[in-house]
Amino acid sequence: MLSKGFEVEIYTSTPEGDVVGLSDKIVAALDGFVREPDSRNVEYTTPPCHRYERLLCDLVRPRMRLREYLHKLGDYTLMPGSTLAVGGGDRFHRSDPGNPYHTYIEQTYGTSVVTASIHINIGIDDPEVLMRACRLVRLEAPLYLALSAASPFFDGAATGHHSTRWAVFPKTPSHVPLFESHGHFIRWTEEQLAAGTMQNVRHLWSSVRPNGDRRPYDLNRLELRICDLVIDPIALLAITALLEARLLQVIADPNLDPLEQSELPAHTRSQDLVAIADDNETAAAKLSLDAELRHWQTGQPLLAREWIEQLYQEVWAMAKANGFSCFLLPIKKILRDGNEAQRWLREYDTNPNIRQIMQHAIQTAHTQELALQDDLCRPLVA
Repeated sequence: MLSKGFEVEIYTSTPEGDVVGLSDKIVAALDGFVREPDSRNVEYTTPPCHRYERLLCDLVRPRMRLREYLHKLGDYTLMPGSTLAVGGGDRFHRSDPGNPYHTYIEQTYGTSVVTASIHINIGIDDPEVLMRACRLVRLEAPLYLALSAASPFFDGAATGHHSTRWAVFPKTPSHVPLFESHGHFIRWTEEQLAAGTMQNVRHLWSSVRPNGDRRPYDLNRLELRICDLVIDPIALLAITALLEARLLQVIADPNLDPLEQSELPAHTRSQDLVAIADDNETAAAKLSLDAELRHWQTGQPLLAREWIEQLYQEVWAMAKANGFSCFLLPIKKILRDGNEAQRWLREYDTNPNIRQIMQHAIQTAHTQELALQDDLCRPLVA
């Protein structure tokens, strides 16, 4: 099994659904929390670990600590979803007015970056294997967006997208190639920094990227950045298990590489694959599990839910051999019942009151976390 960890961005709000900027107080009071450029969300990171049971506790316990602190501040809670669903999208709320990088972000992107998400990091030490894994996951990242979509509302309106976050998020730089080698990634990054299309090595905002302690030179993990905030920890572990099983396949099989296995014309394959990846991301942001995508191997169309079902069947044996197939099972539930955006939109069809929908989501998320803390984390710690 590979090491795994999360970067969790989450909004602070009132129980009525109004997002409130509290990150300055949170960061000053609680270890392990850091600011985002806008004060209305805050981030925490789980340490890398191999066991899913431990990963679940590492995911839930900081959130419960955060909830306890918010309760001390007043009647505050945590808001599910990845966009400012009820309102507040008209202006930026700076968390650190003296930070020049935050100034650049506000002036360049505005509130299109005031989103909440989950970044999934999975450890891969060999840089060339990591590049191959990034190529494959870049082509399949829309599937993880389809499973995680949780932002159908913005500023009190339904937007027509299941992931409004990824529909509006400024992917930067605007064109990111499939990196053919570690050397290619180093040269490309240095070129972007010199040209100013990236402000620093963190300013690579694509669906997936190589990550490490000294980017782009020292790399040790793949970071999947495309997912909306998956507030249900069990669903998040299932999405992570699907990704880990796929990465175990690509580590075991050097030929599992879109640059090698795609049936697209060889002389334009790399450019064609990038176009397919970008188009599929756009389609998945719009309709998530019901989006029509093009498969990177054949170029043929299929629905996202059909592709995910195929992938689920393909990786099951790998997950079972490594002892974590049980964590894959909730993928079936997401395919059957829909992701969070689809469930909210079904509520919206019968009662188009976005504030009430988000109030219900706030309470549901809190109830889930309390149950998990009682049933799983305490016995494991003991």
